[in-house]
Amino acid sequence: MICRVWRGWATLENAEAYERVVREDVIPGIEARRIPGFHHIDLMRRDLGNEVEFMTCMWFDSIDAIKAFVGEDYSVSHVPAAAQAVLLRFDARAAHFEVLDRRAQ
Repeated sequence: MICRVWRGWATLENAEAYERVVREDVIPGIEARRIPGFHHIDLMRRDLGNEVEFMTCMWFDSIDAIKAFVGEDYSVSHVPAAAQAVLLRFDARAAHFEVLDRRAQ
């Protein structure tokens, strides 16, 4: 399994707007594609005082499944225009981690 990690930062004023875009448009759009090998996406938020950091973790079976999501250059970020419009900055490339141990509790 591969975990794809990406981060973006928003102003305090735009944090709610970004979260709304991701929850209402971005995630449902990804899920609607029914990408073989895609399991789920987690959205996290952290208040840093003067800005808000967001992180997504996407869970895939393989790098090939990630390529089906974003193409051959699989580390390129997937940030739709509506999300970019409310972010201060974001990772241009996602990081990918091989999941070595995942235990159901």
